[in-house]
Amino acid sequence: MTAALKVRDGLFTSPLEHVELVASGNGWPLVRTGESEAQLVIEASGLGLQLTVSWNEDSESLFVACMFDLKIPAARQAETTRLVQMINERMLMGHFDYWRTEGLALYRNGLLLSGGARATAAQCESLIHLAVEACERYYPAFQFVIWAGKSAEEALQACLFETAGNA
Repeated sequence: MTAALKVRDGLFTSPLEHVELVASGNGWPLVRTGESEAQLVIEASGLGLQLTVSWNEDSESLFVACMFDLKIPAARQAETTRLVQMINERMLMGHFDYWRTEGLALYRNGLLLSGGARATAAQCESLIHLAVEACERYYPAFQFVIWAGKSAEEALQACLFETAGNA
């Protein structure tokens, strides 16, 4: 965490200060890579997620991007693109992107704070948790497409399968 949090009128001047407190409260390592960006590493369900949280003062927006360590081979690019499209049809908040030139899939979301609105710690925490939950939920589908050679439909069906009742 930074040595001194900037406060004006009893409020943080940047939502990244809230992100620092959320990370600290959850025991997540956070590194400030500049005045407007922080990186977190979160272990979730055995999945190492790298989150970048950025504050853009010009657009008054807080952005989160979450990448998982998953390199997509050229032979699976088309099916991965189909999978991303199918997942995004189901997303209420945020979306997945596939960056073909880097061979990476990632989750992105943002919080618009125009007109001088101030982010709360709860909003920042929700933004991070939405990213983690989306990645946890859909990472198996990416694995099925990339490593098991499944179709996007098969992979999505397998990862959305939920059991009912008690065993």
